[in-house]
Amino acid sequence: MIRYKAILAYDGTLFSGFQRQPHHRTVQEELEKTLSKLADGQQIIVHGAGRTDAGVHAYGQVIHFDFPLEMIEEKLRFALDTQSPDDIDVVKIEKVDTSFHARYIKHSKTYEFLVDNGRPKNPMMRHYATHYPYPLDLERMQMAIRLLVGTHDFTGFTAAGTSVKNKVRTITSATVDYDCNRRLFVFQFQGNGFLYKQVRNMVGTLLKIGNGRMPIEQVQVILGSKNRQLAGPTPAGNGLYLKEIKYEDD
Repeated sequence: MIRYKAILAYDGTLFSGFQRQPHHRTVQEELEKTLSKLADGQQIIVHGAGRTDAGVHAYGQVIHFDFPLEMIEEKLRFALDTQSPDDIDVVKIEKVDTSFHARYIKHSKTYEFLVDNGRPKNPMMRHYATHYPYPLDLERMQMAIRLLVGTHDFTGFTAAGTSVKNKVRTITSATVDYDCNRRLFVFQFQGNGFLYKQVRNMVGTLLKIGNGRMPIEQVQVILGSKNRQLAGPTPAGNGLYLKEIKYEDD
C-alpha cells in the first residue's frame, strides 16, 4: 500500500459535512467511492484533518489514504479530480511516509468566515456568506477579537454536549476586516485546533458586540465563566471556510 496526502477544495452547500454518515451525502463518502473505482473495487478509507459541518466549505482540507497501486501523483490527482463530483476539487496529491496522519500529526488550521451585511442580502452569496442585516461597528469587533488570541479554555464558545474533555486551545491570530469590493466582513482565525462550532460561536458573539448588544469585555466574561449561555448565537455554517492547514514538517 502507498500512502498519499491530498489537498482538497469543496463547496459544502450540498454536503452534510465531511465525515461519512448513513443516508447522507458527505465529502468522505464521495471520495471513497471514487478511489474504490480507481482501485478496481478495493475499499479505500479516507482520513481527513478536520470534520467540517453541513454547508461548510473548504479551500485547503487535507486528507490521506492508502492506495494499492503506485501512480504518478499528477495522474492520480487528475483521475480523482475528474471522476469526483463537480463540487469537489483535488488541488494536489503527493506520496508521504506511512507515519503521516492528516488528523493526528501536529498542525495548525486557518478558518475564514464571511458575513454579508447588506440590506437586502446578496442572493448570489446566499450559500457562501452568512447574512447579518443589522449595523456593525468594525472597530468594536476588532477590539473584541484580539481578546481571543492566546491560550484559553474555550468551553464558553463550544457547542453544548461536545464529548471533548480538554477544551484548551491556542489561537495564534484572529482578525476581522471589511472587504469593500465584495461588501463582506471577513473574519479569520488561526490556531492549533478548534472545538465543535467554536469558530461560528465566536463570530456570533463578535457580531452582537459589533451591533452594540454586548460589551467588548463580554469575550473575557465568556472565557472566564466557561458559560455558553453568555455567548452569542451560532450563525449558519454557509459563511465558514476551512482555508488552510499547515503541518510542522511542511
